[in-house]
Amino acid sequence: MTVNSYISGVGFYVPPKIVTNDDLSKVMDTSDEWIYERTGIKQRRFVEEGKGIGSADLAVPACEKAIEMSGISKSSIDLIVFATSMPDYFIPGSSCILQHAMGLEEVGALDIRVQCSGFVYGLSIADQYIKSGMYKNILVVGAEVQSSSMDMTTRGRNVSVIFADGAGAAVVSSTTEDKGILSTHLHSEGKYLKELWLESPASKHSPRITAKDLDEGKQYLQMSGREVFNHAVKRFNEVIKEG
Repeated sequence: MTVNSYISGVGFYVPPKIVTNDDLSKVMDTSDEWIYERTGIKQRRFVEEGKGIGSADLAVPACEKAIEMSGISKSSIDLIVFATSMPDYFIPGSSCILQHAMGLEEVGALDIRVQCSGFVYGLSIADQYIKSGMYKNILVVGAEVQSSSMDMTTRGRNVSVIFADGAGAAVVSSTTEDKGILSTHLHSEGKYLKELWLESPASKHSPRITAKDLDEGKQYLQMSGREVFNHAVKRFNEVIKEG
């Protein structure tokens, strides 16, 4: 009997604080017209500063909605796969924090750090675990609190006008019906690491962060927007043809 995997439920959550393009224009050299023309974005959501809200906190309501839609009980979740570029802490992973917050017994909890492609990777991992027969229901999460890692000045506008905070979740379940995820295709090119990265703090540096690093803004997320966009458009077309 062939076992397939399919998305049985989805959910999302964004924090209530709305930040418009006009709001950003007050703290950096930009405008509503400039941002909208290049990104199509009019507003985004940020967590409240100083409230100690992390990626796992945003993931909880998204996961609750996904589980409710799936029609299964919370106790039926076998594994958590949590994709984020901004975990609550370096250690432990956000998946462990989410597991505890949701009271999901002692299920396995896996963090993956592949930035924008995180949910695709998470879906692929869930697909393989289910098709192998190891698990029946897997919670795949993508959640970010990026506002706290962005340089909200003109220096950082390439990033800060695009990214924000929010969470999405899906329950991936097993089925013997002829439906579900057809295939996934994963790739990477580490040579482009500096086109989208956060340089410091890092275990590669000693000391991990210095006053000079802070002055130069190395603690903020950095991106070469044009290069990332051009590369994504090219590779997306290639991957579609792989199927």
